Amino acid sequence: MENRAKNITLNLGSRSYEITIGYKTIDCLGPMLEKLNIGQDAVIITNHTIHHLHGGYISSVLSRYGYSTRFKLVPDSEKSKSSRVCLDLIEKIAAYDVRKKIFIIALGGGVIGDLAGFIASIYKRGVPYVQIPTTFLAQVDSSVGGKTGIDLSFGKNLVGSFYQPRLVLSDISFLRTLSLKQIRNGLAEVIKYGIIKDVSLFEYVEKNYSNILKLNILSLEKIVYACSKIKANVVEQDELDKTGKRAMLNLGHTIGHAIEAAAGFTKDYSHGEAVAIGIVCASDIASKLKLLKPADAKRIENLIKKVGLPVHCYGLKLDDIMQAQSHDKKFIHGKNRFILPIKIGRVVVKEDIPIKIIEDVVRRRMK
Repeated sequence: MENRAKNITLNLGSRSYEITIGYKTIDCLGPMLEKLNIGQDAVIITNHTIHHLHGGYISSVLSRYGYSTRFKLVPDSEKSKSSRVCLDLIEKIAAYDVRKKIFIIALGGGVIGDLAGFIASIYKRGVPYVQIPTTFLAQVDSSVGGKTGIDLSFGKNLVGSFYQPRLVLSDISFLRTLSLKQIRNGLAEVIKYGIIKDVSLFEYVEKNYSNILKLNILSLEKIVYACSKIKANVVEQDELDKTGKRAMLNLGHTIGHAIEAAAGFTKDYSHGEAVAIGIVCASDIASKLKLLKPADAKRIENLIKKVGLPVHCYGLKLDDIMQAQSHDKKFIHGKNRFILPIKIGRVVVKEDIPIKIIEDVVRRRMK
């Protein structure tokens, strides 16, 4: 398949950057880095699986243009986003960074992107970094926008920074190595984008989900481009999450993150699975508040089920989910804040929703 990359410019003045999407775009990495002039020594943060699959090829692509590469490997788990792993990596990078001009490459999914971006933001008060997302979820969502962070035992991403990458390179060919579970994981975020901003994207997934699950390259490319475009537009309007516009990207994440925390950040619930449950909970809350028609709530739930994502959680305690939810960063002045759909393609921000409504909804989604 020919390389026909599509580009999106995320306009943030001096912090602007390109999001490049296409098949085998990794072959263009050398010339892109030369244009950016961000250093000659690449510290590539990734995990063992991705290093095994793609590390050798990326090293050869970079060496062709005179770049040195040093891989730093972390476990393939949300638990890599810990203060211990973070500081250990910084120590190793500092030991390597002698008479070098380093930049960081985040090669992996959302965990790697968040961790590597956070390290880039705080090491030497900021070094350049590049996002090369290798999962569907990271390509459609987490690699774009500059949110970085690590987790605390109380909840996800409670320590973090806004720090924009210098380039996002989404190579669709990486997605061919993914499991069905990982594709479904990304589809939770795709469905989210359809609900918050793009009814035609929602309808596209409704009509084409079987092709998407079969890893049809053109379908995946279309979706990654559509989601990246939406997110770039939102981030341009509200880079630092100050005006409320960027908050819409958190549909499903308030309860989703609480489910992940209640499950101890284990593989029992992937991020996409937790967000899928969070989305149906947000739809249920919106229905109870008479903001969303029952037919739209049902349509959202049906699509989540069709793509193979859960709409109920198992083996968790209501108190643990509610406790984790109370630590959510979206609380403002002690009031909860939820993103709720009012129709497919549009959401609103609602604060101070009665705890009883939230508890009733979450309880209904527990098995």
